[in-house]
Amino acid sequence: MTRTLSSRPADAATAARRPILSPRVRRIVEKLVAAAVVLWGAATAAFLAQIALPGDRATTILNVRSGQTQLRTPEELASINAEYGLQNPILVQYLDYVGGLLRGDLGVSYQQHRPVWGIISEQVGATLTLTAVTLVLAWVLMIFWVTLTAGRGTKIRALGSGVDTVTAGLPPYWLGILLLLVFALGLGWFPVIGGTGVDGIVLPALTLAIPLAGFMGQATRTEFERSLTAPFIITARMRGMSDLNIRLRHVLRHAILPAVTLSGWAIGATISGAVIVESLFTRPGIGSVLITAVDSQDLPVVTGVVVLVAATYVVANLLVDLAYTVIDPRMRNS
Repeated sequence: MTRTLSSRPADAATAARRPILSPRVRRIVEKLVAAAVVLWGAATAAFLAQIALPGDRATTILNVRSGQTQLRTPEELASINAEYGLQNPILVQYLDYVGGLLRGDLGVSYQQHRPVWGIISEQVGATLTLTAVTLVLAWVLMIFWVTLTAGRGTKIRALGSGVDTVTAGLPPYWLGILLLLVFALGLGWFPVIGGTGVDGIVLPALTLAIPLAGFMGQATRTEFERSLTAPFIITARMRGMSDLNIRLRHVLRHAILPAVTLSGWAIGATISGAVIVESLFTRPGIGSVLITAVDSQDLPVVTGVVVLVAATYVVANLLVDLAYTVIDPRMRNS
């Protein structure tokens, strides 16, 4: 009886020291908070960029709509100020802007006088398709090349590492022009401009996928070669498994974690790179929307694209964190 009574204070003390949230739940909460901070920072930077531009915004809106740069009378500016709330203090404008974002309202285009989300949604599908195809191609190229060359021998390893380094540093604009000259103009295998079918997405996707594959290959190769010398690999060889089977079934599973981490960054980088590629290959997408908005000084559309890219980047990194626990179950309780 005494032992039972004496153990109760110890049990209470242990329960008091026990964390309220499990490590996994706490990690998810921390990631969500960090994601919210990143989105808030991107949205705030986009708002401040509009405020910091020289000149009167109401005058800019009228000039964009009319296509003529001239001074405006107070009577002309009054309706614009009332429509966009530009007569309010900056803090009120900021709160209205953030409140609109929380409701999914990205604002109204200066030039087209339409909701920004409607303008972006018409083109975002083409960009997301290009992004998805790019990631698939990058992963296929990276897995094939690293599996083929990693841990093979001094010369082959040097060749594999060298190709990773060179391709990772290729400028997309230069690479896109080269692919156009060789495969579109020279061989005629793909359309030169404006291709919207399957053949029209190959060259734009390769333009973004080749540097990305080299970058991920650099991160994966070291871990791949380290895993080749692990004890469980030696055991698998002793059981008679083929070298290719070992590389694909065992080594690759442990080596791709760095590439998974980079995939979250790569989604945001690929959407950003689509601005150049869609312009080069004359493809539809938010890249063409952004270029048109910059040329016409349509600031709500520009800031809407910036916020969308930031949101995509944040969501992609959250998905990557969840993918970690699927690929490596040891991280579920970390």
